[in-house]
Amino acid sequence: MEIKFYKPTVIDIPKMQELVKPEVESGKILLRTEDEMATTIRSYTIVEVDGEMAGFTATHIHSPRLAEVRSLIVKEKFRGLKLGKKLVEACVEEAKFYGIKQVLSLTYEKEFFLRCGFIQIEKEDIPEQKIWADCIRCKLFPICNEIAMVKDI
Repeated sequence: MEIKFYKPTVIDIPKMQELVKPEVESGKILLRTEDEMATTIRSYTIVEVDGEMAGFTATHIHSPRLAEVRSLIVKEKFRGLKLGKKLVEACVEEAKFYGIKQVLSLTYEKEFFLRCGFIQIEKEDIPEQKIWADCIRCKLFPICNEIAMVKDI
């Protein structure tokens, strides 16, 4: 089994959108338009297994202090290979490279992020207000059960 992590190009966007579509439809992941993805394409990391896109995530920088793990997805047939954890680790490493001090995740997968070294915080304690601008676009807003989790790096 060949596993490869790489930075995508805009050519990958349609495949990325197709992969994340079920999670977007369920409301677990926020819809990112093709244009949004194109303007932030450098923040994404893709994982491929035997030539097939297996998942991706994005490291979104909010401020000199805070980055966020966004749009984390692993195709169901590839779950259990620890690809999600490796994608989160890639986000953390990218945040470290840029000198960021803390990584945030707004998630429904508390146990997963605990295993990745994150701790739960109250949403009200999220230090950057810019994050909430995305919430307004969510189909589950204002009734949201996402958990705020952070990792100091």
